[in-house]
Amino acid sequence: MRAGVGKRWLLLVGIPALVVLAAFASYWHTASPENTCVRCHEIQPSHELWMQSAHRGAKCDACHGSAVSNGFHSLWENSRRAVRHFSEERHDDIRLSEEQVVEMVDRCKGCHEREFAAWFSSGHSMRYADFLLNKEHNRTEQINADCLRCHGMFFEGRIEDLVEPINTKGPWKMLKTEHGEKPAIPCLVCHEIHKTGKPAARPDYTSPKMAAAKRPGRPLPVSFYDRNEARHFEAAVLPRPRISVEGKELVVSADVGQRLCVQCHANVANQPAGVGDDRTPRGVHEGLSCSSCHAAHSMDARGSCQRCHPKMSNCGLDVEKMNTTYLDPESAQNIHFVACTDCHQAGVPEKKRLTTDN
Repeated sequence: MRAGVGKRWLLLVGIPALVVLAAFASYWHTASPENTCVRCHEIQPSHELWMQSAHRGAKCDACHGSAVSNGFHSLWENSRRAVRHFSEERHDDIRLSEEQVVEMVDRCKGCHEREFAAWFSSGHSMRYADFLLNKEHNRTEQINADCLRCHGMFFEGRIEDLVEPINTKGPWKMLKTEHGEKPAIPCLVCHEIHKTGKPAARPDYTSPKMAAAKRPGRPLPVSFYDRNEARHFEAAVLPRPRISVEGKELVVSADVGQRLCVQCHANVANQPAGVGDDRTPRGVHEGLSCSSCHAAHSMDARGSCQRCHPKMSNCGLDVEKMNTTYLDPESAQNIHFVACTDCHQAGVPEKKRLTTDN
């Protein structure tokens, strides 16, 4: 009798409960965010930014996943968040964990396949193990806390928690082996997803000749995630660097995107050109922007010479065959810094006259 009562109780209570739960889940994933996620006041600031962003056509779960998309992990995290909501612990500053940031890479790939492929083939797709276990680099420059400023911005810990020993002798090993394969420079380093922006739009075709000329410019969708501040800064508010050579200030490109590049490809504190990891163009390329030669995401610079030099240089030589680091990475003539006198130490020859046969 007791077994029969238990089964009847399960049928009478359990099945209706599952139906109610399924109905609630269905409503939660089909209703507008205003009626679900945003009812929590902690989410409202992010929602307001999302409503102004180019991603406002994407539903919340497209990037953040659903309440059950990660199985027990999601259920546990959401349960903890609900408990914290009613606790005295401060909880109005919601941030993605590094694990969630890494998961975002695959979600970005879902819509941005071309950009992902370009990033994956670039130097920016390095993993933690690629830079922390690099013997040649580690013997030249000791691993230190500042490494995480550009590699591992979202890591929740210290450099000592990742690798040992912290010296130039080695041998080095990962303390958190699961981090070895994680991307050290994921998408969110340079892209703030909720950043204000507008989707692409068709131009005004009523005046075809002016369709391109009158097309409004789109803000560059890049920003820099500062590890110390734990927040993004739009590229437009980043400072334009002042860099000098032997006391003379260089002409630095006004390109907003370059302000992002120099956050990591930076010089030392007193800002002379070419020190640290600085690659600000000088010499014959002074004033050019990084993006003048490097493609977005892939950083590929192949074929970039011909954008400005269709075939020949000012001295009548094929620029792609000159002895620079463009031709050979081991060349003494760094393409970022090369000057005419680096190759023409006896003086710049007169330009050869090019002739064509009629």
